[in-house]
Amino acid sequence: MFVEEFVRRVKLSLLLLVGILLLLAFVFTPSLYAAEENAVEAGSNMAIWVCWAAAFAFGFGAIGAAIAISKVGSAAMGAISERPEIATNALIFIALAEGLVVFGFITALMILGKV
Repeated sequence: MFVEEFVRRVKLSLLLLVGILLLLAFVFTPSLYAAEENAVEAGSNMAIWVCWAAAFAFGFGAIGAAIAISKVGSAAMGAISERPEIATNALIFIALAEGLVVFGFITALMILGKV
């Protein structure tokens, strides 16, 4: 019974997340494409793709880090509850997973620096 409720809530959360992302895409994307019509230079179309690439680099880095931290963090907290002396080692693994966000952010900045 608990598992079915959990699965239902996860599906509802994912559906809500996708809905919010689509809503934000429909709200903010038209202004980005409207700027293309008024641009004088021909390279303005490339700016749209650069922005999308930077967003995907940072977004997927953040999603990957969230998944990694959820798995590593829960395992680390379970291990710490059994053996408190390994807390420092466990937190190092959590910090390594957090590094994925930093790599995604740096990649996004490098992509945006090309414009």
